[in-house]
Amino acid sequence: MKQTDLCEYSDNDLISAVREGKIEAFDQIVRRYESKVLGVLYGMMRNSDDARDVAQDVFVKAYKSVDKFRGDSKLYTWLYRITVNMAIDYMRKKQKKAKVEYNDEVKISDDNPAVPVDRINPSKTVQNKELRTKLQEAIEQLPEEQKSTFVLREMQDMSYQEIADVMNCSVGTVMSRLFYARKKVRDMIKPYLEGVS
Repeated sequence: MKQTDLCEYSDNDLISAVREGKIEAFDQIVRRYESKVLGVLYGMMRNSDDARDVAQDVFVKAYKSVDKFRGDSKLYTWLYRITVNMAIDYMRKKQKKAKVEYNDEVKISDDNPAVPVDRINPSKTVQNKELRTKLQEAIEQLPEEQKSTFVLREMQDMSYQEIADVMNCSVGTVMSRLFYARKKVRDMIKPYLEGVS
């Protein structure tokens, strides 16, 4: 089986091939969804090293539990559910070990897919970088379920139904969490916005 052939496989065909023991089919799944999984993890964790570590764990868990994928949802919905759950578990464990500290050394760059880099004039770039920092701090302070919902909608552009599938809740719950998350983020960055306008 050639890698180029696998590119044309549907997600369900790839899952079937993985179940038949074709490891290269799972490699194709990783290639197909790695950047999206990393984007979700970075959006939730704000640390690219942690995001990469958890992404590896996500794909290991997905591979080990491929038989549990029933196909009643899309493959990426199933992967995102694993991703969100593992990110929440990881952050809880990390919080138990030490108090959460904001990492001022996180660089916003092309390596961090969840946040685009602006290429405007220098003063605008500095202002936008400061705004992104404030926005990251605000997102970091959201309760876990609101943070997950916010990241999936605003940074991964998932539909309400897809988020509901990932988070195993109703669309109404997604809308409610998103409403409160947006309001909290807006309230937290409002003083900054008034200061720079």
